[in-house]
Amino acid sequence: MFDRYEAGEQAILVHIDFQNEGDREDLKELEMLVSSAGVRSLAVVQGSRQAPDAKLFVGTGKAEEIAEIVKIHNADVIIFNHQLSPSQERNLESICKCRVLDRTTLILDIFAQRARTHEGKLQVELAQLRHISTRLIRGWTHLERQKGGIGLRGPGETQLETDRRLLRERIKSIRKRLEKVATVREQGRRARSRNEVPTVSLVGYTNAGKSSLFNFVTDAEVYAADQLFATLDPTLRKLEIDDIGPVIFADTVGFIRHLPHDLVAAFKATLTETREADLQLHVIDVADNRRKENIEEVQSVLKEIEADEIPQLLVYNKIDLLEDVKPRIDFNDEGVPIRVWLSAQTGEGTELLLEAISKLLAKKVFAHTLCVPPASGKLRGSLFNLNGVKQENYDEQGNWLLDVRIPQVDWERLKKEQGANIEQFIVSD
Repeated sequence: MFDRYEAGEQAILVHIDFQNEGDREDLKELEMLVSSAGVRSLAVVQGSRQAPDAKLFVGTGKAEEIAEIVKIHNADVIIFNHQLSPSQERNLESICKCRVLDRTTLILDIFAQRARTHEGKLQVELAQLRHISTRLIRGWTHLERQKGGIGLRGPGETQLETDRRLLRERIKSIRKRLEKVATVREQGRRARSRNEVPTVSLVGYTNAGKSSLFNFVTDAEVYAADQLFATLDPTLRKLEIDDIGPVIFADTVGFIRHLPHDLVAAFKATLTETREADLQLHVIDVADNRRKENIEEVQSVLKEIEADEIPQLLVYNKIDLLEDVKPRIDFNDEGVPIRVWLSAQTGEGTELLLEAISKLLAKKVFAHTLCVPPASGKLRGSLFNLNGVKQENYDEQGNWLLDVRIPQVDWERLKKEQGANIEQFIVSD
């Protein structure tokens, strides 16, 4: 039985190139994942195959090569940049005499290290338990020779059944607790919906700079670092935007190629902030050579969580790393913002981002000229209190002519408060 690795251990990395594009992974990304997990890379073993080997994932010769390198470096763990089956892991461990991890287990471990909130920890634990449940037998191979049977049932089989039962009970318990947390979140979303406060959700590939942008725009203090999955738990902040009013910004977990399905399933409650948003800001690392593939991967995950129909604004971040790229807004043929170029690190272009968001959410704005008689001075006072009067004049009868621009939700609230048909005061757009 091999003990679970801990941060600070030393690893041999294995990266195999396959002809099928869908099976390919990025070696640089693996190195970043390993660094994010706090593991030191001693050596990288590379190879190429047409397809994974059913027994060892790699061929017998490559497996023996890995075993020799492990022996030379006295490594603690072997980390594959691919998803392995439980039997492949067991067979490789038998040959290499060393703990073997796949890409999914590595990502789950990083999530476990980074989760801070109660909900985040529960979601990660649920994903880990689902993953571990298919790999239980490995931990009891030292007892596998004791076969079952009447009077001969071995402790290995008994312990396996006990572990499986405990896992099922724990998974069931976590799901119930997550349902309660989801209920509280849903109540918050309904309250925001009743108040018609729009939500803007930041999505994007991990390490694209979402949290840095979120911090700069909202003055939040979300942890941001140059590493993968620096932020896991969703953070909400309210921000006042000109002509729109209050807007809720939501920073969520970053995506990655071949994000484990157990994680996607576990984090669906958290990602509801993305599915229910009025607008998505898709943050893109413009300096990343793989930005096209990263964009496609994010869109794929959004489709998987049923959030691909939400209006989206592309935010090309990190322009400070490129030459001759200036902050700007790109519009489509209808004059609608589709891309913003900025740097969250330096703050260049962030004012353009708020301008683009304002234009995209402008349909929720009440913008009219009102002719308000002196008897309705209360309405005039309320409009000034909302900072909604852009210009004030008088007509020949002494009525106020007010150029008003306020969030539609505030106008609807005024209609209820005034108790009269104040729409009769509208004279023009």
